[in-house]
Amino acid sequence: MKILVINCGSSSVKFKVFEMPEEKLLAEGIVEKIGEEVSLFSYDTGEKKFFSKKTVQVKNHEESLHLIAQTLVDTETGIIKDVKDIAGVGHRVVHGGEGFDKSVQLNDEIIQKIEDYVSLAPLHNPHNLSGIRASMKFFPDSLQVASFDTAFHATIPEVAYLYPIPYEFYEKYRIRRYGFHGTSHRYVARRAAELMGKGKYEVNVITCHLGNGCSITAVKNGHSIDTSMGLTPLEGLMMGTRSGDIDPGIIFHLMESLGLSSQEVNDLLNKKSGLLGLSGVSNDFRNLLENIDNRRVALSIDVYSYRIKKYIGAYMAVLGRTDAIVFTAGAGEKTPEVREKALSGMEEFGIILDRDKNYKNFSDEGEINAPESKVKVYVIPTNEELRIAVDTYTFVSTSHR
Repeated sequence: MKILVINCGSSSVKFKVFEMPEEKLLAEGIVEKIGEEVSLFSYDTGEKKFFSKKTVQVKNHEESLHLIAQTLVDTETGIIKDVKDIAGVGHRVVHGGEGFDKSVQLNDEIIQKIEDYVSLAPLHNPHNLSGIRASMKFFPDSLQVASFDTAFHATIPEVAYLYPIPYEFYEKYRIRRYGFHGTSHRYVARRAAELMGKGKYEVNVITCHLGNGCSITAVKNGHSIDTSMGLTPLEGLMMGTRSGDIDPGIIFHLMESLGLSSQEVNDLLNKKSGLLGLSGVSNDFRNLLENIDNRRVALSIDVYSYRIKKYIGAYMAVLGRTDAIVFTAGAGEKTPEVREKALSGMEEFGIILDRDKNYKNFSDEGEINAPESKVKVYVIPTNEELRIAVDTYTFVSTSHR
């Protein structure tokens, strides 16, 4: 059974096709720079069968999905004979509000609810919806499933998700912590439990998703009980271009003293801050490490790592017992310097890193703690698409019974 997974960003569409239940990756690709004069399309069927990277012209997400559908059935590049061979399509949806605590089969009612949450995720949900509608058009016989970034965090208790502002703002407008990257946090938490030889509800884990967007989650007995991102993905850890936690008074100072508009402040905190803002060089760790002699670059990495350490310490206190710490996503998987800095000096908390293992497991799955460490430390590459494929396959296989 073939499952297509779609991940629509503001100017891109990532996709993967899996053979289920074998969980075998058949093809993957990405359409980038959607709506620009020249777009890019990469497509790979693996095992040296077919790879292509070319320029294309796509105006919107609908045209991108049409291109993907054509490619999958093409006599030269395709892996299927007909779009009907795609049994299910799984969609990553960023915000599910309080309405969704798990993946759901899409219908008109569900789509309307996702529309209702656009105000909570105006930069993400509209593009997710565009992908859903285009997929329904070009894969009309496929069962469509939505998997929400916020769903894994539905178990967070009131004490962790409420903000100390007038309660009526929660009652009327549902302003609260929702958290994101839930599919990734769930995947690596479950995988960590497997590596420890324990059931998924038997472990307490701190999962660190460190990509261009960064978040950290406290997972107790397999359930998310706190996470660093909040109402929006801006809160929490310092990120590639996002500030993360700051004094809210800074916003008013920028607006009143410098005359910046609310949109200008929003752009500054989301697109011009974080590693990029502090370093003045880049939000990409590859570029930063190449310029590590630059004082601001080195300082930006130190601040980034320090803030990860603070959250780890806070979540160890929340969990009471920590079985493992997991690093995942781009920087989490591929930047041992950050892992080393974030965990340095934590020996009194039972965390002892094996430096050689840390650098040896540069991007592969592995345990990087010293034998005497009471807390396991893992590098686990995330696979959100596979998690979505598994959820989608569950719906499809059930509907076929």
